[in-house]
Order: sequence, then C-alpha cells, then structure tokens
Amino acid sequence: MVILDNVKNELSAYKEPLAEVRASLDLDNKEKRIEELHMEMEAPGFWDDPDTSNKKMKELKDLEDAQKTINALESQFEDLGTLIAMAEEENDESMADEIVAEFEEFKEKLDEIRIGTLLSGEYDKDNAILKLNAGAGGTESCDWAQMLYRMYTRWAEKKGYSVEVLDFLDGDEAGIKSVTFQVNGTNAYGYLKAEKGVHRLVRISPFNAQGKRQTSFVSLDVMPDIEEDIDIDINDDDLRIDTYRSSGAGGQHINKTSSAIRITHLPTGIVVQCQNERSQLQNKNKAMQMLKAKLLLLKQEANAEKLSDIRGEVKEIGWGNQIRSYVLQPYKLVKDLRTNAETGNVDAVLDGSLDLFINEYLKWSNTPQGT
Repeated sequence: MVILDNVKNELSAYKEPLAEVRASLDLDNKEKRIEELHMEMEAPGFWDDPDTSNKKMKELKDLEDAQKTINALESQFEDLGTLIAMAEEENDESMADEIVAEFEEFKEKLDEIRIGTLLSGEYDKDNAILKLNAGAGGTESCDWAQMLYRMYTRWAEKKGYSVEVLDFLDGDEAGIKSVTFQVNGTNAYGYLKAEKGVHRLVRISPFNAQGKRQTSFVSLDVMPDIEEDIDIDINDDDLRIDTYRSSGAGGQHINKTSSAIRITHLPTGIVVQCQNERSQLQNKNKAMQMLKAKLLLLKQEANAEKLSDIRGEVKEIGWGNQIRSYVLQPYKLVKDLRTNAETGNVDAVLDGSLDLFINEYLKWSNTPQGT
C-alpha cells in the first residue's frame, strides 16, 4: 500500500492549490454574470442585433465552460479521496494503478487551469493574428516558414481553434516567403504571444546537393485581433497604401483584380497586408484594424527600449535574436532560450505540441525575471 500512501499524501497537498485556483477564477462573480446574460437572452429584441447577441452568447459559453471545468475538477478531487479510502478499507492494492492514473489526470487538468489564470492581459482573451517572415537563406528559409505555419495550424486544431489566412506569398521555388493568418478561439492571443520572435532551424538541408547542415531563421510577429474600435489617431499623410493582386487559393476574384491591400505606416515602418476578404474595401478595413492594434501596443509600451520586442518584424532575422532553436542534426532537440524549456521530441513539436513551451513562457513572464 506504499503507492496509495504516497498518492494520499500528495493529494492532500493539492487541496490548497485547488482552492486558490477557484478563488482566482472569481466564480461568484461569474455566476452572477451568467444569470444576467440568461435574463438578457430572455428579453424581447435580444436577437435584433446579431453582432451584440453573438458576442454575449460567446461570453456566456466561456463563463459556463470555466464553471463546469472547476466543478468537474473538484469532483475528481473528491472521487480520488473516496477511491483511496475504499482501497485502504478493503486492503485492495489492485486499485493502485487506476488511482495513480486518475491522479495524474487530475494534476494535468489542474496545471492547465492554473496556466489559464495567468492569461490576465487586456487582450489575452482575443483571437490572434500571426505573421511569419522567412529570413535570409532563400528556399531553405521559405521551407522553414512553411514548416512553422503547419506547426501553428496543427496546434490550433488540437486546441479546437480555427485558422483563417489573411495574406500569403509563396517562395520562389518552394515554401512560403510570408504568411499572415488569424487564429480564432478564446485566449488565442494569450497563448500565442509566447511565440513572438525569431525561430532557428538546424538540419541537413534537403535543398543542398552536398547534404550539408544548414541554419535557417524565420520571424514570427503576433498581435491581438481587437474587435472593438480602437481609439488611435492616424494621420492619412503617414500612410502609404498599395494595392496588388491576391495570390494563392481563393475565390473567383483572386488574381483578377487588385483587391489586396498593403498599408505602410511611415513613422514606425509597420507594414500590414490583407488579401483574404472579397473586396478591396474589406481588405483595407481589416488591414487598418491590424495597424491600429500594432500602434496600440506601441503606445502602451512605456519603455522605448522594448520597441523592437513589440514590433517583431523589424528584428534582424538571424543570429543572436532567436527565442527558440529547433535542432534536427546532429542530434534532436527543441530549446527555448528564454525559459530553458526543452524536449528531444522534435517531431511532436513540429506537429503542434507546443504547450510545454507556451506554458513555461507564461510562468516565466509572470515572474520578476520574465517581465
């Protein structure tokens, strides 16, 4: 019964952290808000404004999901205590494996919720807009950009998020020169802000006839998709707006009209692009929304020295600036250079298993050395 004694002792140590998580979720106020939303839904005219009603329905679902999750976790905690007591009473060691497995599942769920409580930033709950840019290195870097694009789309699928491509530029021979895409789901920005920076790949290049090892760099910029109107004054004289023909898969309008929009904010050098929408006006509105989000982040940043950290696309995409290294040769290792989190399971990471790095970043960024 040694195993059960160990689980029992460890389980008791989780009582206080579980209570802390419940307190941090502010469930009493969530319950009041749920009641308010249900009353609003029953009121006449609730569905007259689809945009407002859909936002409130999403808010209700998020609140109820949080409530159900912590209630289920507390029930699991109580069930574990009951199982241990039954095993002790009956002196039944055959239940040990089941209890240990249940306990490991409980710890994983609790850790996931605790990580979620760290997403307290103003825009953490929003969708995320990501932009991948291949660095120097031609086809090799373009191929690395495509690998990263696949990695993030696979991560999004596993989280139950959807992905929408906003702008796309193919590599000259293979891969992607740049791609801007939106990840839609609760807390998408809160999680993905951990990924902003330069990503470095070391491998035997499939594009090198001599089979030499090669290093490639790709930068990733991440911004929140802020749905409400952003109060940022932009002088029209500070903008250069270019139109171009859309590229890549799309509807019948693709490549037939210059509906894609590129906006350059001259004072900061910020460039945003959109070609996904069906009209030039829609693309312009989306691009302006992205530009305002970028400028808002700049405005909120008090320390001018951190400007380059916010505007990820102006960092040199090369040595010394990477946040993470992905080594495929001569050994396999993915290591984050900020948190020192690492794993040898490179294939799983490239297939979207990023939670180790994202979670460690959130913990690190919420400590004094990470701020």
